[in-house]
Amino acid sequence: QAALARRAADFFGEFDVLATPCVMAPPFDVSEPWLKEVAGQPLDNYTEWLRMTYALTLTQCPALSVPAGFTEAGLPVGLQLVGRPRGEAALLSAASALERALDLAHRVPLDPRVLGEPL
Repeated sequence: QAALARRAADFFGEFDVLATPCVMAPPFDVSEPWLKEVAGQPLDNYTEWLRMTYALTLTQCPALSVPAGFTEAGLPVGLQLVGRPRGEAALLSAASALERALDLAHRVPLDPRVLGEPL
């Protein structure tokens, strides 16, 4: 974990923010307890589809997620932003700027709805 934290610190010596998908797949049907595969790759357990989210906690860097858009079916997708160690204020500022640029405030938060239901 120490080596990973050092590599993250090196990355943030050059970049201000890392942007990644929040999760590996768009929202799925609520009747499925967890995804069994993503892009043809089998997943062995519930937490594997969340790997993008929890793996970054090992870097000891602050992270947050913001709404980033919608699938063709109108389901929300998020973007995870990661900042340099102890860089919470700069990360929150970057997230605020992204939210303004994406102009999604009028579309979130969403009321829950059934997959496939019209927008």
